[in-house]
Amino acid sequence: MGTLNNRKVAVIGCGFVGAASAFAIMESGLFSEMVLIDMNKDKAEGEALDISHGLPFSKPMQIYAGDYKDISDAAVIVVTAGAGQKPGETRLDLVKKNVSIFKSIIPQISEVNKDAIMLIVANPVDILTYTAWKLSGYPENRVFGSGTTLDTARLKYLLGQHLDVDSRSVHAFIVGEHGDSEIAVWSSANVSGIPINRFCEMRGHFHHEEAMQRIAEDVKNSAYEIINKKGATYYGIAMSVRRILEAIIRDEKTILPISSIQHDNHGVSGIAFSMPAIVGKNGVEATVPISLSTEEEKALKESASTLQKVIDDVF
Repeated sequence: MGTLNNRKVAVIGCGFVGAASAFAIMESGLFSEMVLIDMNKDKAEGEALDISHGLPFSKPMQIYAGDYKDISDAAVIVVTAGAGQKPGETRLDLVKKNVSIFKSIIPQISEVNKDAIMLIVANPVDILTYTAWKLSGYPENRVFGSGTTLDTARLKYLLGQHLDVDSRSVHAFIVGEHGDSEIAVWSSANVSGIPINRFCEMRGHFHHEEAMQRIAEDVKNSAYEIINKKGATYYGIAMSVRRILEAIIRDEKTILPISSIQHDNHGVSGIAFSMPAIVGKNGVEATVPISLSTEEEKALKESASTLQKVIDDVF
């Protein structure tokens, strides 16, 4: 990776999500240097100090607040900057606010660093991933969003609870928009290779349609529920960020449902949304063709057109 320091990460935006992500990154032991950047320099300095004070219990690491020149050699740049979702606001309401924030941030990044991997975490993540790709001049494989990684984890968690089984043994994806038009792919969902409905019956559950609908709705609404109850969601997404960074830094070639620019994926091209993809040291190494039922395919196309409309409005 040229002159990049593989042990260095930058986090841009030190709000709830940025700060929680920085903490999760410190705990991961993946990096030896982390620079935090925020419009409010004091906030970045405060977070850097607070996290640094726990380093005697962790691994040696340099954590400091900086500015854009400090990210020139960062291997990965995590962008969480943007206005947060307010109670009663949809992720798409945020679009115009955050696209304009990105217009000031992204060019500053690519001015000092053209070779990093850029991970977009701010919402609405699909639109902002597309925006970052357009504004940065980065190749597609090196700018992608956290996408439905957390939604997928929520689905696995809820299915694990429903079936009383370890959520890591549940294999199921949420695809499409990270938002209200997301799709739970039930047709290929399984528990350690056993089709989901069969496993449900083994556990005494027979109302499949009803349960699938309820669980998918719970996944979709969980962000709203958390926002209504505590004002913001940040721990779950911070752990998702950590997981994605692990796949990159360790070149794991893990399959994760990240948001990237699509090319004739189920007939969708030219926008960013989430599909399972192989993630490693070069970023997105390939998207994984996932089979969808006719219904799921139709829902995916609708999700894509929702996003396309927003992009047409903004650009």
